Amino acid sequence: MADDENDRYRAPALDKGLDILELLAAVDGGLTQAEIAKRLERSPNEFYRMLDRLVKRGYVTRIDGDRFTLTLKLFGLAQLHAPVRRLASFAIPLMRELAEASRQANQLVVFDRGNPVVIAQQEAPGYWGISIRVGSRISLFDTGSGHVLLAFRTPEERQMMIAEYLGSGGDESKVTAEFLGRLDQIRSRGYEMMPSAQTAGVINLSAPVLGADGKAIAALTVPYITLINTPAAPDISSTIHLLAETTRRLSEMAGSGFQSES
Repeated sequence: MADDENDRYRAPALDKGLDILELLAAVDGGLTQAEIAKRLERSPNEFYRMLDRLVKRGYVTRIDGDRFTLTLKLFGLAQLHAPVRRLASFAIPLMRELAEASRQANQLVVFDRGNPVVIAQQEAPGYWGISIRVGSRISLFDTGSGHVLLAFRTPEERQMMIAEYLGSGGDESKVTAEFLGRLDQIRSRGYEMMPSAQTAGVINLSAPVLGADGKAIAALTVPYITLINTPAAPDISSTIHLLAETTRRLSEMAGSGFQSES
């Protein structure tokens, strides 16, 4: 009777799609359609339309011609759920401290379906500062935040993030050997420092918030401007140190599952 009740509202197509997603999540390197069918003990023809839909919706992508693997879309959707709200809630007090100490604004950014997205923003304490609206989707290639999110990921994850960016209308010409080399330099240095591609006179300082696995779960960025009327404000080198200390503290929280500091 219990089994009959459980099967009462079955949705076979949905079950099939979830079976594929769960299987691909458990393997490295992807699987062919025939391998998926064999592991799920079904006919290969049963999965053709489902795989086609999952690819078109961006949950699965083809690699090496005939192999299928998960994209980061599910990861991106999860980012918008409770973990992101928790990350922002823990980050905001530290972002406020950073703004007060540096006299600069800052913003926290995560990767979501092809683009970095601002999930928290702290304005500068003085009259002047650069701010960006929470929820804004920004460039993966033309921002310090985007560079850091790519730099502190594995080469395979970078490739998937870039594929999602291109799939959302990104410019393929930006994917160059020089750019990929820059990502390695950022990872080695520990942060990005670059002129803003959007606003003259602004230097973007970006550093990663790392999870327990050492991968970037977010980027914290200071759009640094020289404060001529505030001579006591920290210079750019001091601001980099303040940013690094803030992301270190946030990374410690992330590594312990965002538990309260003891």
